[in-house]
Amino acid sequence: MLLKDNMDTGEVLNVFRGLMNEKDLLDQIRNSSERRRFPAGTIIYSDGDSCPGIGFLLSGEIRVFKTGEGGGEITLYEIFPGETCVLNALCILTGDHYPANAVTVTDVELLMVPASSFQSLFSEYDEMRRYTFRLLRDRLSTVMELIEEVAFGRMDRRLMDYLLEKSENGKLFKTHQQIANDLGTSREVVSRLLKDLERKGAVRLERGTVRIIRL
Repeated sequence: MLLKDNMDTGEVLNVFRGLMNEKDLLDQIRNSSERRRFPAGTIIYSDGDSCPGIGFLLSGEIRVFKTGEGGGEITLYEIFPGETCVLNALCILTGDHYPANAVTVTDVELLMVPASSFQSLFSEYDEMRRYTFRLLRDRLSTVMELIEEVAFGRMDRRLMDYLLEKSENGKLFKTHQQIANDLGTSREVVSRLLKDLERKGAVRLERGTVRIIRL
């Protein structure tokens, strides 16, 4: 949904502190963009899509993931307010198609900048290049950690670390399939490991919820 109300530069500045030293750049982003809102569960990009624009996230969360031939998913990284998708940026800068999937985890608001405008901003402003390359560095680190965990980490230990990291007040409101997607494994593996933890008294399984007793 397109929002007709405009943000002033100060509002953009509060979200995009990584660009705070370049007010003119923020003005350019604000003036060339459309403010858009998408509900949770919206596919922003699918694997193989072209990239007519790039979204700068104002609020909410977006998940970027790959889907295997068997239908399994693995989360590459999440996008939070003040960030954009580096795969989206590279897609525009190289002319390639989007190589993954991006879906809204929550309701989100974006500043959608046309591809041609982003190319101009990237060419004109050092700060835009630094911002993009910082995000690329961070995303590469995240993916390298993911590869290391998948290749070398024991899944039971990874699952316990995940439960501790993602839970709030001892509860994780996710299905077994969602956990499997985030960990890059199958729902069956996650269900089996959670059942083992339940038998040990470490967790209690409820519909759509994992309640942590002790880990």
